[in-house]
Amino acid sequence: MKKIEVILKPFKLDDVREALSEIGITGMTVTEVKGFGRQKGHTELYRGAEYVVDFLPKVKMELVVREEQLDQCVETIIGAARTGKIGDGKIFVTPVEKVVGSRTGETDAGAI
Repeated sequence: MKKIEVILKPFKLDDVREALSEIGITGMTVTEVKGFGRQKGHTELYRGAEYVVDFLPKVKMELVVREEQLDQCVETIIGAARTGKIGDGKIFVTPVEKVVGSRTGETDAGAI
């Protein structure tokens, strides 16, 4: 099993969720986060005063998938999240050793 963590622009969340749902991926956790990469924030004007926004609003999506679903899942996320502009985000894939369902006690692939 693999854990996929995706950092993406907030307005792309529904597109990614719907695309994943179409390929049978339904379980995920989503968190509102802030961060920056190469774009290093931006400058805004508020009531005539200029200020720097260092951390931009992003969404972090986490899901665990079976090994055989990984490539299709990553390609689906890329297709749905990409705008072609700076700040589209990142996808991180890490191994998962064990999963246990709290309510049912099911383990590993049965728990996801």
